[in-house]
Amino acid sequence: MTKNDAVVAIFTDHRGAEAAVRKLAQSGLDMKHFSIVGKGYHTEENPIGFYNTGDRVKFWGQNGAIWGGLWGLFFGGIFMTIPVVGPVMVLGHLAAMVFAAVEGAVVVGGLSALGAALFGLGIPKDSVIQYEDALKADAFLLVAHGPVEEMARAKTILETTEPVRLDLHQDVKGMAKLPADHSEHHAAG
Repeated sequence: MTKNDAVVAIFTDHRGAEAAVRKLAQSGLDMKHFSIVGKGYHTEENPIGFYNTGDRVKFWGQNGAIWGGLWGLFFGGIFMTIPVVGPVMVLGHLAAMVFAAVEGAVVVGGLSALGAALFGLGIPKDSVIQYEDALKADAFLLVAHGPVEEMARAKTILETTEPVRLDLHQDVKGMAKLPADHSEHHAAG
Protein backbone atom coordinates (compact mmCIF):
# COMPACT_ATOMS: atom_id res chain seq x y z
CA MET A 1 0.00 0.00 0.00
CA THR A 2 1.33 3.43 -0.95
CA LYS A 3 2.02 5.81 1.92
CA ASN A 4 0.78 9.34 1.52
CA ASP A 5 1.89 12.65 2.98
CA ALA A 6 0.27 16.06 2.90
CA VAL A 7 2.02 19.39 2.56
CA VAL A 8 0.32 22.68 3.42
CA ALA A 9 1.90 26.05 2.61
CA ILE A 10 0.44 29.38 3.73
CA PHE A 11 1.00 32.53 1.69
CA THR A 12 -0.04 36.02 2.79
CA ASP A 13 -0.97 37.17 -0.70
CA HIS A 14 -2.14 35.82 -4.03
CA ARG A 15 1.14 36.68 -5.79
CA GLY A 16 3.14 34.32 -3.59
CA ALA A 17 0.54 31.56 -3.87
CA GLU A 18 0.26 31.91 -7.64
CA ALA A 19 4.06 31.90 -8.08
CA ALA A 20 4.29 28.72 -5.97
CA VAL A 21 1.57 26.99 -8.01
CA ARG A 22 3.28 27.88 -11.26
CA LYS A 23 6.66 26.68 -9.96
CA LEU A 24 5.09 23.34 -8.95
CA ALA A 25 3.40 22.98 -12.33
CA GLN A 26 6.66 23.75 -14.19
CA SER A 27 8.51 21.15 -12.11
CA GLY A 28 6.51 18.35 -13.69
CA LEU A 29 4.64 17.35 -10.53
CA ASP A 30 1.16 15.92 -11.07
CA MET A 31 -1.18 18.87 -10.44
CA LYS A 32 -4.07 16.55 -9.59
CA HIS A 33 -2.41 16.23 -6.15
CA PHE A 34 -2.61 19.98 -5.48
CA SER A 35 -5.26 22.47 -4.41
CA ILE A 36 -5.33 26.16 -3.64
CA VAL A 37 -7.74 27.81 -1.23
CA GLY A 38 -8.31 31.50 -0.65
CA LYS A 39 -10.89 34.16 -0.01
CA GLY A 40 -13.03 35.06 -2.95
CA TYR A 41 -13.26 38.74 -2.09
CA HIS A 42 -12.74 41.23 0.72
CA THR A 43 -15.83 43.42 0.67
CA GLU A 44 -19.36 43.10 -0.60
CA GLU A 45 -18.62 45.95 -2.98
CA ASN A 46 -16.17 43.76 -4.91
CA PRO A 47 -17.81 40.35 -5.13
CA ILE A 48 -16.17 37.68 -7.19
CA GLY A 49 -18.24 35.85 -9.73
CA PHE A 50 -17.58 33.29 -12.38
CA TYR A 51 -19.26 31.40 -15.11
CA ASN A 52 -18.24 28.29 -16.97
CA THR A 53 -18.83 27.69 -20.67
CA GLY A 54 -17.59 24.25 -21.55
CA ASP A 55 -13.86 24.14 -21.02
CA ARG A 56 -13.50 27.87 -20.33
CA VAL A 57 -14.19 29.82 -17.17
CA LYS A 58 -14.38 33.58 -16.69
CA PHE A 59 -13.91 35.24 -13.30
CA TRP A 60 -14.41 38.83 -12.30
CA GLY A 61 -13.98 40.76 -9.08
CA GLN A 62 -11.03 41.80 -6.93
CA ASN A 63 -9.25 38.42 -7.00
CA GLY A 64 -10.73 37.27 -10.30
CA ALA A 65 -7.40 37.40 -12.12
CA ILE A 66 -5.71 34.86 -9.84
CA TRP A 67 -8.59 32.39 -10.00
CA GLY A 68 -8.98 32.70 -13.76
CA GLY A 69 -5.25 32.33 -14.27
CA LEU A 70 -5.05 29.20 -12.12
CA TRP A 71 -8.29 27.49 -13.21
CA GLY A 72 -6.62 25.70 -16.13
CA LEU A 73 -3.95 24.15 -13.89
CA PHE A 74 -6.46 22.45 -11.60
CA PHE A 75 -9.23 19.93 -12.01
CA GLY A 76 -12.42 21.59 -10.83
CA GLY A 77 -13.27 24.13 -8.22
CA ILE A 78 -15.91 25.33 -5.81
CA PHE A 79 -16.84 28.76 -4.49
CA MET A 80 -18.74 28.85 -1.24
CA THR A 81 -19.26 30.82 1.92
CA ILE A 82 -17.95 29.05 5.00
CA PRO A 83 -19.36 30.26 8.33
CA VAL A 84 -16.85 32.43 10.22
CA VAL A 85 -14.23 32.15 7.45
CA GLY A 86 -16.37 33.80 4.75
CA PRO A 87 -16.43 33.30 0.98
CA VAL A 88 -13.65 31.03 -0.28
CA MET A 89 -12.57 29.57 -3.58
CA VAL A 90 -11.15 26.04 -3.62
CA LEU A 91 -9.44 24.82 -6.80
CA GLY A 92 -8.13 21.31 -7.26
CA HIS A 93 -8.79 17.89 -5.73
CA LEU A 94 -9.86 19.37 -2.39
CA ALA A 95 -12.88 21.00 -4.10
CA ALA A 96 -14.55 17.61 -4.64
CA MET A 97 -13.93 16.68 -1.01
CA VAL A 98 -15.41 19.97 0.23
CA PHE A 99 -18.42 19.46 -2.02
CA ALA A 100 -18.86 15.91 -0.72
CA ALA A 101 -18.64 17.18 2.88
CA VAL A 102 -21.34 19.78 2.19
CA GLU A 103 -23.56 17.41 0.24
CA GLY A 104 -23.18 14.63 2.80
CA ALA A 105 -23.56 16.96 5.80
CA VAL A 106 -20.27 15.66 7.19
CA VAL A 107 -19.62 17.08 10.63
CA VAL A 108 -16.24 16.78 12.29
CA GLY A 109 -16.17 18.34 15.73
CA GLY A 110 -17.27 21.83 14.75
CA LEU A 111 -15.07 22.13 11.66
CA SER A 112 -16.36 23.72 8.47
CA ALA A 113 -16.80 21.71 5.27
CA LEU A 114 -13.30 22.80 4.28
CA GLY A 115 -11.96 21.79 7.69
CA ALA A 116 -13.73 18.43 7.43
CA ALA A 117 -12.12 17.86 4.01
CA LEU A 118 -8.64 18.67 5.37
CA PHE A 119 -9.25 16.51 8.44
CA GLY A 120 -10.49 13.78 6.09
CA LEU A 121 -7.05 13.76 4.46
CA GLY A 122 -5.55 12.95 7.86
CA ILE A 123 -4.37 16.45 8.80
CA PRO A 124 -4.62 16.89 12.59
CA LYS A 125 -7.55 18.96 13.84
CA ASP A 126 -5.35 21.55 15.61
CA SER A 127 -3.54 22.23 12.31
CA VAL A 128 -6.85 22.41 10.43
CA ILE A 129 -8.08 25.09 12.86
CA GLN A 130 -4.87 27.08 12.30
CA TYR A 131 -5.31 26.84 8.52
CA GLU A 132 -8.90 28.09 8.79
CA ASP A 133 -7.64 30.99 10.95
CA ALA A 134 -5.08 31.84 8.25
CA LEU A 135 -7.88 31.94 5.66
CA LYS A 136 -9.90 34.27 7.90
CA ALA A 137 -6.88 36.60 7.82
CA ASP A 138 -6.97 36.56 3.98
CA ALA A 139 -4.08 34.13 3.52
CA PHE A 140 -3.96 31.51 0.77
CA LEU A 141 -3.42 27.81 1.39
CA LEU A 142 -1.63 25.56 -1.04
CA VAL A 143 -2.49 21.96 -0.16
CA ALA A 144 -0.67 18.96 -1.62
CA HIS A 145 -1.57 15.35 -0.97
CA GLY A 146 -0.02 12.26 -2.49
CA PRO A 147 2.82 9.75 -2.49
CA VAL A 148 5.61 10.37 0.02
CA GLU A 149 8.33 10.90 -2.60
CA GLU A 150 6.27 13.41 -4.58
CA MET A 151 5.29 15.33 -1.44
CA ALA A 152 8.95 15.50 -0.32
CA ARG A 153 9.78 17.00 -3.72
CA ALA A 154 6.83 19.41 -3.48
CA LYS A 155 7.96 20.53 -0.01
CA THR A 156 11.50 21.18 -1.28
CA ILE A 157 10.13 23.28 -4.15
CA LEU A 158 7.74 25.15 -1.85
CA GLU A 159 10.59 26.01 0.55
CA THR A 160 12.10 28.13 -2.26
CA THR A 161 8.86 30.14 -2.60
CA GLU A 162 9.07 31.52 0.95
CA PRO A 163 5.64 30.71 2.40
CA VAL A 164 4.93 32.13 5.86
CA ARG A 165 4.34 28.57 7.03
CA LEU A 166 5.10 25.17 5.52
CA ASP A 167 3.94 21.94 7.16
CA LEU A 168 4.51 18.31 6.24
CA HIS A 169 1.94 15.89 7.62
CA GLN A 170 3.31 12.37 7.31
CA ASP A 171 1.52 9.09 6.72
CA VAL A 172 -1.93 10.59 6.09
CA LYS A 173 -4.89 8.86 4.50
CA GLY A 174 -5.12 8.04 0.82
CA MET A 175 -7.32 10.17 -1.40
CA ALA A 176 -10.97 9.52 -0.68
CA LYS A 177 -12.84 8.25 -3.67
CA LEU A 178 -16.18 9.89 -4.21
CA PRO A 179 -18.96 7.36 -4.62
CA ALA A 180 -20.46 7.24 -8.10
CA ASP A 181 -23.88 7.29 -6.47
CA HIS A 182 -24.01 10.12 -3.92
CA SER A 183 -27.09 8.69 -2.20
CA GLU A 184 -25.06 7.07 0.58
CA HIS A 185 -23.26 9.37 2.96
CA HIS A 186 -21.55 8.69 6.22
CA ALA A 187 -20.83 11.32 8.86
CA ALA A 188 -17.37 11.29 10.39
CA GLY A 189 -17.12 11.73 14.11
